[in-house]
Amino acid sequence: MGLRAGPRLRPVGYDEGLSLVDHLDELRTRIIVSLLTLGVAFGFCFWQNHRLLGLINAPLAHQTQAQVRAGHGPLGATYRVQRSARDVAVQLEVVVAALARAPHPAASPSILAHVARSLRGDARALSAPPSGNVPVTLGIGEPFTTTVTVSLIFALILALPVLLLQAYAFLAPAIEPQLRRRVRPMLPAVPGLFLVGVGFGYFAVLPAAVRFFQNFNSAQFNVLVQASQYYKFAATTLLAMGLVFELPVVILLVTRAGVVTTRRLRKSRRYAIGACALVAALLPGDLITMLLETVPLYLLFEASLIVAVLAERHARRRATRLEVAGEPRA
Repeated sequence: MGLRAGPRLRPVGYDEGLSLVDHLDELRTRIIVSLLTLGVAFGFCFWQNHRLLGLINAPLAHQTQAQVRAGHGPLGATYRVQRSARDVAVQLEVVVAALARAPHPAASPSILAHVARSLRGDARALSAPPSGNVPVTLGIGEPFTTTVTVSLIFALILALPVLLLQAYAFLAPAIEPQLRRRVRPMLPAVPGLFLVGVGFGYFAVLPAAVRFFQNFNSAQFNVLVQASQYYKFAATTLLAMGLVFELPVVILLVTRAGVVTTRRLRKSRRYAIGACALVAALLPGDLITMLLETVPLYLLFEASLIVAVLAERHARRRATRLEVAGEPRA
């Protein structure tokens, strides 16, 4: 069990003897690399925090604009007053123009022209789209803390491949070479599937959830979305969808480990449909949204099953070739 000559980034071999001090040094190296990667990603995300806040606010903005246009809540009441004032300004502008064209105007043409310009400017200002499409903050430090939170969430997503690689490199010495060869091809799919799940949650699940909650009994409440709660809800939703989309890796692991066979999974399709519908039902939304979420989840299960069947056939062919060649199975 000799000590290694300094830290290294590649995984330690299964047959390399490491002392407790070596294991601690290995852990320290992995933690340092992970923290440095996360720090760089966080610095970049905090630098671009305005773009990221706009990105995560986008699902909320459209629905909030619709609520304000409908006149719901204090922002909707303000918008109704704004539109009424705009209509008054437009009508007064028409009246002033008519007075200016009269044979004997009640005021001098210069005064009427000045009033007309002023009313025209007021009408343009009052024609602005409804505001209030961003969440509100209630504390003096909440804008800063929520910005840091959003930057950290995106930094974790960006740094995820490196973090997973470092975790695997630390755990690799405890994995037998045979199992390691089986697991290694699946590793690149983990961050990829997670990002696909996050994308599906952002474009499909989160807008549906915001629409459902914003419209539920909205006429009975003055709805103002607090920033910290909205970002926590959005992060939870996106994280859940990212984990759900790891289903292909899970199915490959359990089938290759012999926990369950692909034949058994094929016979359990009706249970898979029920499970996908249950997951979609737990997500916020109406019946149409539930159906739109169930279909991609079930298609993901079918794709996972196809990949598992192909991997199983490949493993059987490989085992047959090794047996014919007289070599031991790996």
